[in-house]
Amino acid sequence: MDTEKRRQDCSRGYSRVTGTDGETEIIYKPGCCKLSVFDWLKGIPEERTRDLFEVRFKNTRKGIYRNCTGQNLEVGDIVTVESTTGHDVGLVTLTGALILNQLRKDQTDIENYEFKKIYRKAKPHDIEKWQEAISREHKTMIRSRQIASSLNLNMKIGDVEYQGDGSKAIFYYIADERVDFRQLIKLFADEFRIRIEMKQIGARQEAGLIGGIGVCGQELCCAKYITDFQSITTQSARCQDLSLNPQKLAGQCSKLKCCINYEASVYLDAQASMPILRGPLETADGPLYVVKTDLLKCTMWFSYDQGNINNAFPLNFDKVNDILELNKKGVKVPNPTSTTEKAQEFKSAVGEGSIFRFDENNRPKSQKKKKFRKFPKGGDENKSH
Repeated sequence: MDTEKRRQDCSRGYSRVTGTDGETEIIYKPGCCKLSVFDWLKGIPEERTRDLFEVRFKNTRKGIYRNCTGQNLEVGDIVTVESTTGHDVGLVTLTGALILNQLRKDQTDIENYEFKKIYRKAKPHDIEKWQEAISREHKTMIRSRQIASSLNLNMKIGDVEYQGDGSKAIFYYIADERVDFRQLIKLFADEFRIRIEMKQIGARQEAGLIGGIGVCGQELCCAKYITDFQSITTQSARCQDLSLNPQKLAGQCSKLKCCINYEASVYLDAQASMPILRGPLETADGPLYVVKTDLLKCTMWFSYDQGNINNAFPLNFDKVNDILELNKKGVKVPNPTSTTEKAQEFKSAVGEGSIFRFDENNRPKSQKKKKFRKFPKGGDENKSH
């Protein structure tokens, strides 16, 4: 097909190609949408899921449907499925034994759950009507925001999704408090002449819909792969000794960054083995005060001068626990610095030595500068006069 125009729709996971003859072809893009699932059980037969298929719609909306017509469906096929009112159009994104894992994740009983039906593969007029409804989504979103603003409602409409037959639209909105939008729905129905469904989403979900680049230089996690948003508290930041600065901890959604939870469990596990100090360690040379703790290295730094980190030396958790056991028995241990190994100096990845090698004190003595003889213009030292 000679193509004139190609349009990418990552919110649904496909690209649309319009040929010179006006025909529309939908090409499935497996890795385009964050809901993509790698089928590591592909080719393994499973009788219980023989008629079950996962169908994806816009953004994070997808579901499991039953094929009652006996048609041969494959991943990437566009299908017309049952909806509450009318019918919807989506893409088949998963088949086979992995459907059981998806149902188990959603806690769905495959024996008793009544799955909605797949009517047929989408016909050309179904696809044209579907694409026509999609083309109205952006204009509808802009107009719906204007109507909501005219009613002085404390809400924001983040996205609009039309049903495949164009008879219904889902309005995704964000609100910090309860909103009475009964009057808004009436105005929407009069303006757009469709069925209205209002669905509330959170700030993190909105950031996932919009997308962007984080401070790490990577695509936002909520836009890339996160679909199940967990609650994040400042306790996760405290256990990692992070600075409780709202400007550093908040993401583009003005909420705590999702990545704060990534390493919190590692720090909590390390804290479980950390010695509990209720005072200084008693040694023969005097009390030892803890000045710094490195959880991931299981090391605590001690100094005889409380609050002074200049003369601090490291002790691992096991050594500290041994000293605490001896202190409980009234035994003052010898000076631990005599048995403490010197901390390893930082080495670069290519083995070039310490990063402090460029300091002024470490530079070699400057050698005598070579003197260059200056010759008069128009001659040199070998030229005879």
